[in-house]
Amino acid sequence: MKKWLGLFFIMILMVGGCSQEETVRVDDQVSKDNPSGDLAPLSKKTKVIISEDGAASGAGFYIAKEKGYFEDYNIDIEFATFANSDDMLPALASGEVDIAGGISSASFFNAIAQGIDVKIIADKGHNEKGKSYFTFVIGADKQDEIKDYSDLKGKRIAISTQNAVDDYIFHEMLKHAGLKKDDVEFVLMPDFGSMMAAIGNGSIDAALQIEPLITKGVAEGIHVRFGDATDFAPEAQIALVLGSPKFMEEEQDVSLRFMAAYLKGVRDYNDAFKKGEDKDEIIDIMTQYTSLKDAAVWEDVFVTGLDPNGKMFIGDIGDQYELYKKNGAIRGKFNFDEAIDTSLTEKAVKIIGTYEK
Repeated sequence: MKKWLGLFFIMILMVGGCSQEETVRVDDQVSKDNPSGDLAPLSKKTKVIISEDGAASGAGFYIAKEKGYFEDYNIDIEFATFANSDDMLPALASGEVDIAGGISSASFFNAIAQGIDVKIIADKGHNEKGKSYFTFVIGADKQDEIKDYSDLKGKRIAISTQNAVDDYIFHEMLKHAGLKKDDVEFVLMPDFGSMMAAIGNGSIDAALQIEPLITKGVAEGIHVRFGDATDFAPEAQIALVLGSPKFMEEEQDVSLRFMAAYLKGVRDYNDAFKKGEDKDEIIDIMTQYTSLKDAAVWEDVFVTGLDPNGKMFIGDIGDQYELYKKNGAIRGKFNFDEAIDTSLTEKAVKIIGTYEK
């Protein structure tokens, strides 16, 4: 018995020694003397491919690239575009692409349930309380007629997708208004620009619209903001940072540095739009990468919410899934524990420090 206890004790020491050695190795890479002020740069220039289409929610990527945060870690960023998620998700799963932006939808959940292995790793877009960048508008000529959400009964409402986050926000609004889907006329309209034209000519009464078209339509007298999406969906997780399992598991030195740089970019974005720090510089970067090229309009739009610590509303992702499932749009079983992996983001925050909002 004593012999076995002795062997067991030695094994504990060995395991403890390995853990301590690993910790030392990681700590050795962290120093204020490094260009990044934290982790040492990679020993060789390493390319990271991001699937991004110029959406405003990609601000963290654009800012980190332009401000040199990726370069500090010896990371070279390449942006790739795909026509749709049907092409992007397999490329991400196979490691052809390292990082991508995505939204919650039935087709997204179904792809993962059917074997497309990608990880949901960080926030890439949510509405800020009272300043939603993705919210309902009504025709400017409907203000006397539609004063409360319940007044939407019998009205024609345009939504860009079914069984995706847009549809989820629409259903949350109906619930808040005490209405059922049959109480309104659902109009599927995939193009946001067409929504503005349709409100202008009176063929629809309301729409779930997105910036900068919200601000543009208000300025042109076509529509007005109707309440705010956070009235009824305060924690809607609209967009997600997705990671390739290969990138996260086989290239941990690279992926950790990537996430640290990304979050630094997101923090600069928050500093600019919430505190006014270096705002002109950040707006200039946003005009370079997104379709909104007018710097003056960036002063007026309600911008995408991006969590500076990368945190998501994970419970809301589950609520969205349940709606799609209730609608009969889910095929197969989605394993949340396997698909959502915030460990990389959490490690990066421990290194660069928690951002106090």
